[in-house]
Amino acid sequence: MLVNARLSLPKKLRFSLRSILLIMMLTLLLLPLATLYFFRIYENELVRQTELELIAQGASLAASYRQMMRLTHPKVADYGYVLSYSPLIAGQRRSYMRDEVIDPYYTPITPELDLVKPVYAPRPDPIATPQVADAYARKAGALLIPVIQNTQQVMLAGIRILDMKGIVVAGKDDLGMSLAHVPEVSQALKGHYASLIRQRVSDEPPPPLYSLSRGTHIRVFAAFPIIEGNRLQGVVYLSRTPKNILKHLYLVQDKLYLATGILLSVAVLLVLFLSSSLSRPIRELIRQTQQVAQGELPYVQPLKNPVTYELAQLSDSFASMSQALAERSDYIRRFASHVSHEFKTPLTSMQGALELLNEHIDTMPPERRQRFLDNLLSDTQRLKNLVSRLLELARADALEPSKQTSQLPELLRAMTNRYHERGLALEVLDLPALPLAIAPDALESVLGNLFDNSLHHGASVVRLTARVGAERLWLSLQDNGQGISPANRERIFTPFFTTRRNEGGTGLGLEIVASLLKAYNASISLGSAESGAEFILELALAT
Repeated sequence: MLVNARLSLPKKLRFSLRSILLIMMLTLLLLPLATLYFFRIYENELVRQTELELIAQGASLAASYRQMMRLTHPKVADYGYVLSYSPLIAGQRRSYMRDEVIDPYYTPITPELDLVKPVYAPRPDPIATPQVADAYARKAGALLIPVIQNTQQVMLAGIRILDMKGIVVAGKDDLGMSLAHVPEVSQALKGHYASLIRQRVSDEPPPPLYSLSRGTHIRVFAAFPIIEGNRLQGVVYLSRTPKNILKHLYLVQDKLYLATGILLSVAVLLVLFLSSSLSRPIRELIRQTQQVAQGELPYVQPLKNPVTYELAQLSDSFASMSQALAERSDYIRRFASHVSHEFKTPLTSMQGALELLNEHIDTMPPERRQRFLDNLLSDTQRLKNLVSRLLELARADALEPSKQTSQLPELLRAMTNRYHERGLALEVLDLPALPLAIAPDALESVLGNLFDNSLHHGASVVRLTARVGAERLWLSLQDNGQGISPANRERIFTPFFTTRRNEGGTGLGLEIVASLLKAYNASISLGSAESGAEFILELALAT
């Protein structure tokens, strides 16, 4: 009888093949996206760095302008107060005067530009205005022009100083023109720092590769209010093009090469991981199947580390199928040996009797001739029984289980009268009326074989008891017959083993019972009764 060839693989960390492929594809997809995202973040940081530099320049020029106003305006210099005609900025308490009543405190400005925000149109052109810039503001601006020019040579920024009305008083161009209509300047004239990103118009077309960078077509504008106490003295208006990211990356090309190497290493590691998780187990299965085909291995062994659930199931299926085929082959070989032996004995006896009858039939006494004929008839009947049993066993081995269920008490009531007439009483002790997951004809054949065995071994009573579990039912059948000797207990389920060979026994009854039960996920075992024979059936309950 074949045993269950299902093998259990070691429980290790395993992934779904679908999950591995999904992670691989997403990772390969995210690598360029992450690079582009890093590119944008880096470019945005360059814009913020540019704004921070403009803030620093604006703060420095604003401090210089306030100092120039102190030098050029006598009231500020002599009495220490701001110009009376400067606009009052409500809520502003920035202290730079020595005699201010409040203590000075820090007023930092944080960069707030972001490339995610809209990019505005190029800065509007300055317009002519009938208004005249403040005379003292013009003097202070004239003093700052050399400072602005020297700063521009290093910082490459556009710098203009505006008075409290938004008129340019210092810068390379646009002196006397008004920029009060520009949004960022208008906000600064109210005492609030303002910055914008505007489109940059270049006379030369950028290289094609620069199209990757958004920062090559923009310019940062910052308007820094000049406040003395809580009054506005003017505005420092600055602009600058951010550093080009491609040029900047060229300057840090060593780090760029390192990042590229890391990305390539990640890609190689992913490929190696995919090869290790898929190719290696498949190659191992191929190698084992080839060894099994060449006879070097008895059957395929489960993979030690299949990595994925699918490969684990494939390995498990290969191992189960291989071991089942190996056991089936061994079973067929042993079965063929037993069959040949069982057929050979009566055939040899029949051949000898026929040879004697053929040679001496005319001179053989009638009594002896009849004895040979009786032996021939007995051996013929034995072969007939053997063939019938083999056909029955073949049907049991090839049985396709049905979804029918059986009720044990109902089936036993029908069999009780039949076996009572043959001299075998069935004592049924409180069997539960639970549906069993086995077809009625299969269960009747199983019980019939066991009852026939009891009759053949001198039993007159079979006692049936049951024990119910969560999903199984254990049925015990104990008779009062001759029992089974200790020497035969180990051989009782061996095909063709019988103690009734001279009486026509074939030794296939229990093998047929085991095959029928196996088809319905059930089994039979030998009990431990001290008198008579006891068999225990383990049956599945219907769900």
